[in-house]
Amino acid sequence: MRDLLPSNRPLLILAPMQDITDLPFWRVMSRYGGPDVYYTEYFRVHRDSTPEKHILRSIDENPDGKPVVAQMIGQDLEALRRTALQLQKRKIAGIDLNLGCPAPIVCRKEAGGGLLRNLPKIDDILRVVREAVHLRFTVKTRIGFDSPDEFPALLDLFRRHPIDALTVHGRTVREMYKPTVHYDAIARAARLMPCPVFANGNVADAESGRRTVELTGTSGLMIGRGAIRNPWVFTQIREAWAGEVTTRPTLVDLRNYIEHLYEETRNPVVREGGQVGKMKKYLGYLAPGLGGNDNFWNDLKPVLTLRELFATCDRHLAEAMPLHPTA
Repeated sequence: MRDLLPSNRPLLILAPMQDITDLPFWRVMSRYGGPDVYYTEYFRVHRDSTPEKHILRSIDENPDGKPVVAQMIGQDLEALRRTALQLQKRKIAGIDLNLGCPAPIVCRKEAGGGLLRNLPKIDDILRVVREAVHLRFTVKTRIGFDSPDEFPALLDLFRRHPIDALTVHGRTVREMYKPTVHYDAIARAARLMPCPVFANGNVADAESGRRTVELTGTSGLMIGRGAIRNPWVFTQIREAWAGEVTTRPTLVDLRNYIEHLYEETRNPVVREGGQVGKMKKYLGYLAPGLGGNDNFWNDLKPVLTLRELFATCDRHLAEAMPLHPTA
């Protein structure tokens, strides 16, 4: 990934979030400047799997032509090898292995973050997938399953394989998405890994992005929830590294962004309730804590129709007040 690194700022990456950062969301991000690199939702890999068509569309219909890394999740060695070979027939910049998903159903299958309890299996997977991938091969990991104390052994394992980049989500699987990010663990990875290291966790704006880089020394920032809440975040970080942040969205701009989300994600064959549910997925990252309280989110939770949803948005986002995202 070194060849993708900007010379004067961190590489900016849209984090993969299942059923959230899909092709319609990529289209919305492209309106607001977008990241330098997109990571797909993970392809579920098992003995009988084939790459999901809707995720392949993200690759084939890439809205702005920026590099795309295809992420895989699974633990079947032959299936991972087979899928890596299939995905490399598409226009991608690389393959990523998910070692961070904390969903209980995933961990019970010894995939994603669940693999962090089985270092010998990770060792086998890294060897097999690296041999199959002739493009860039990257890994996204958490810092352990139960405790950050597990991370040094994980780093030793990663260092034994010629991976091209390591993204570190600075929490354990048990910690899920709790506020604490272990920046010291990410900084340890940045010091010791021979490849670029990217930080993931709690980046919501230019200030938090700069603080993360200062604390960790990483070469890039992978942003997920922060980009849903603040789609201007990638542009703001670029501006900050150039010397001045001039993009300062207001609540009215946020209301327009919600409209763009709806325009891109609506599906004519899905009933209204399904459309409302899809929008609430995004708003669940955006609305809580907005304006220093949960009034917006509390008003949104019971709505059942699109009319109610947008009326609620209009009540809370009608002023040209500055938007202050929180991590």
